[in-house]
Order: sequence, then structure tokens, then C-alpha cells
Amino acid sequence: MKNQYMIGAAALALAGAGMVLAPLARAVEIRDSEQVASLLSDAKTQAYELRQDASKMEAYTRSNPNWESHAAAVEIMKEHINAAGRTLTKLETARSEASAWQVTAIDRIKPLLTEIAFNTQTVIEYMNKNPRRLGTKEYTDYIEANADVAVELSDLIANFVDYGNTKDRLERLAKKLELPST
Repeated sequence: MKNQYMIGAAALALAGAGMVLAPLARAVEIRDSEQVASLLSDAKTQAYELRQDASKMEAYTRSNPNWESHAAAVEIMKEHINAAGRTLTKLETARSEASAWQVTAIDRIKPLLTEIAFNTQTVIEYMNKNPRRLGTKEYTDYIEANADVAVELSDLIANFVDYGNTKDRLERLAKKLELPST
């Protein structure tokens, strides 16, 4: 009987501690990083540029412009990929300051941007080896894959930026209404 009381008392004490620690755990929650939010906004613009670049290249596969037009378009896209890569590096550096949803955004951006970079490098290599065969199924498949991933990346980042803006507005409104934090 005495042991049962001690186990019950220990369980009660632990449950009570949980009630005290739970609000503290929420208080330690990392707030959204303004730096990460700004970088995500930059990434949104860059992803939109990549989407436009990929769309332009896809249109070229239907209209058969000369090799130089393809080369110029892929060069611009390469510059935009490099700029987005620099932004991703900054996001990775600021990761320790990021809130949970911002870390998730970084984690989801990275593989898509990596895929676009890989696909674009493959397109460049194909163009260098086959400048007169840009109408092949193989080439158009690379271009279409890049366009699909660019759309996915652009939409993903736009949705995360929209989420952050909406979350910020809701938090400001809750504070104005003096609502308890959730």
C-alpha cells in the first residue's frame, strides 16, 4: 500500500510538473526570423524568375528557334539558378534562427533547387554535344522536366511566404485583441 502511494505521488508530481513546464515549453518556441522571412521573399522572386526562364525554354522547344537563342536563354537561367543558390546558402546559414515552419521551407526548397540545377546542367551538356538536335524528345523531356520543377518550386516558396505573412497578420491581430497566445 505504501509503494502504491509513492508511485501515485510521483505520478501526480510529474503531472503537476508537466502542467508547469508545458507553458514554458511554448514560451521557448522560436519566433519567426525576420532575416529568414526576407530571404524567403528573395527566394520567391528568384523562383518566379526561374519559372519564367523554364517556361521560355519550353516555348522554344515548340517554336524551334536557333541554337543561339536556346544558349542565351539557358545562360540567363544559369545565372538565376546561381543567385537562388546563393540565397539558399544564406537560408542555410540563418537556419539556427529560423522558426519550425521556416526550417521546413528551407528543407523543401533545397531538393527542388538542386533538381533544377542538375536538369539545367544536363541541358547545357546536351546543347554542347548536340547543338543541331534541340528538337529531339530527349532534349524536350529535359526542358519539360525543368519547367515542371520550376513551377513546383515557385508555388512552394510563394505558399510559404504567404503562410508567413498570414501568420504574422494573425499574430498582430491577436495581440491587438488581447487574445491569449496559442
